Amino acid sequence: MPEALPVATVRTQVTVPLRFPDGYSTTARLFTFKGLVDGREHLAFGLGDWAGALDRYAAGGSAPLVRPHSECLTGDVFGSQRCDCGPQLREAVERIAEAGGFLLYLRQEGRGIGLYAKLDAYALQDAGLDTYEANVALGHGEDERDYSPAAQMLATLGVPAITLLSNNPEKALQLDRLGVTVIERVPTGLYLSPANADYLAAKASRAARTPDLPALR
Repeated sequence: MPEALPVATVRTQVTVPLRFPDGYSTTARLFTFKGLVDGREHLAFGLGDWAGALDRYAAGGSAPLVRPHSECLTGDVFGSQRCDCGPQLREAVERIAEAGGFLLYLRQEGRGIGLYAKLDAYALQDAGLDTYEANVALGHGEDERDYSPAAQMLATLGVPAITLLSNNPEKALQLDRLGVTVIERVPTGLYLSPANADYLAAKASRAARTPDLPALR
């Protein structure tokens, strides 16, 4: 049985034009929320014909494309190459705008441990630990992200089922437990650089140890 969550409500919605450093631009409908379980200021970006995508699913079509994207100040804003977060965000916005759906921007820096702790983890990685080992060495879990707010946001927006844009099977597992039907998980691109090769190898190794949802097709 799916985990029961409190009902959240839309607090504000506003249209915002977006433009990325490479020149790509689009328009998003931004939603803020009241009643999210962790009290953080998460955002939903409605991209492309998101309302039409919901209507098409209700009429028997494919589920809206959705990416839960965890905040990464260093990668998303400053273009750090120690991770692949910035390029994944850029790719996700364009793909969702084309298909119609939502990007959920979740305030879970450093896989949930916070910005300062993430930078502490970088120092440990420079000393030889991988990204998961570094979190544990700091007294945190390997990955402390919780997708309960994402499930609340989707429920509030009337999104019962999604096509999940992610390389991480754990997102699908959590969302399924939280009552979101993941029809399919589709991968993002691979953004490899000399600076993030070890980071991506660690993520691939951990993902290989995570069983995927049997219901995915």
